[in-house]
Amino acid sequence: MSEDKTNSKAKRAPRVNRADKPAAATGAKAKSVATAGAGGPSASRLIDQRISDLGGWRGEALARVRALILQADPQVTEEWKWNNPVWSHHGIVCTGEAYTKAVKLTFARGASVPDPSRLFNSSLEGNTRRAIDIHEGEEVDGDAFKALVAAAIAQNLTSVKKARSGAHEVGPVKLLSGGNPQIAKGDGDAPVQAYIAAMPGWKHDIGRWIDALVVRAVPGVCKAVKWNSPFYGVAGRGWFLSVHCLTKYVKVTFFRGLSLQPVPSGGTPKSKDARWIDIYEGDALDEAQMTAWVEQAAALPGWAP
Repeated sequence: MSEDKTNSKAKRAPRVNRADKPAAATGAKAKSVATAGAGGPSASRLIDQRISDLGGWRGEALARVRALILQADPQVTEEWKWNNPVWSHHGIVCTGEAYTKAVKLTFARGASVPDPSRLFNSSLEGNTRRAIDIHEGEEVDGDAFKALVAAAIAQNLTSVKKARSGAHEVGPVKLLSGGNPQIAKGDGDAPVQAYIAAMPGWKHDIGRWIDALVVRAVPGVCKAVKWNSPFYGVAGRGWFLSVHCLTKYVKVTFFRGLSLQPVPSGGTPKSKDARWIDIYEGDALDEAQMTAWVEQAAALPGWAP
C-alpha cells in the first residue's frame, strides 16, 4: 500500500449527484462481507465510514464510483480487505483506494477487460491489473464506467467457467481470409470466447466489447459459432446478431436490421431484412446506440438458418 494513503476526517458527508446516489438511496442492494472478525461492522458500513472520513472531493469520488458499480450489477458483493473497499462478483472486480492526490480503482483482471472508452489511465504496464486514477476536479464517465464494470464481471465469469470445466489453451487458431478466426461450430459461450480470443489486434477489443454489451442488454442470451462467426439469439425466437472479421473492419450484422430504428447503414438489395455496421480501427463506439439496436433486435422474431 502507498505511504500517502490517508484516513483524514472531514466535517461533512460527500455530496453525490442525484443520478449517481449511493445504492442505499437508489434501491440497489449489495451483499456485504467484512474481514474485521465476527461481530464486527459489515463491509458496507466500513465503506460508508471510509467515505465519511475522507470527505471532500475524495469522499465524493469514492461514493460516486461505488454507486455506479452497484448500478452496473446489483449482485455485486461489497467486501473489506486490505483495509480498503473491494467489490466482487465471480471474483474481485475492483478495489477502491484513497491517496492524497487520487482515488484509485484497481481492476483485478483489467488487462483482459475491453476498455473502448480508455478509462484506464494507471497501472498500464502489467499483464493482469489496470487502474483508474481520479484526481480532484475529474469525473469518470458514468455510462462508460458501468460498462467497464459489467465487462470485468463477464471476464470473471469466463475465468470461473474455464476453471470449472478444466479448459486449457490449445494450439494457435487458423485465421481465414480477412483475418477471420476459424472456430469449429458449436453452441454456448465457449466457442464464442474462443473466437473472440483469436480475433487479431484491435479487433479483439471490439469483439469483447460487443459480447459484454449483448450479455448486459439481453439477459440469458443464447450464443453459438456458425460459419466461423459468433451468433447471438433468444431461445425459441432465433438469432438476431452475428459478428465477422474482415481485413480492415469488424462487421456486426442484425438479421432483422431493416426493422430497427434507426436502420443500420449497411445493406444491399440482396441482403433482404439484414442490415449491418462496419467498425474500423479507431472508430468512436456509440454504446447507447448499439445497446438500443441490440435490445430492439432481441425483441423481434429472429433468423433460423
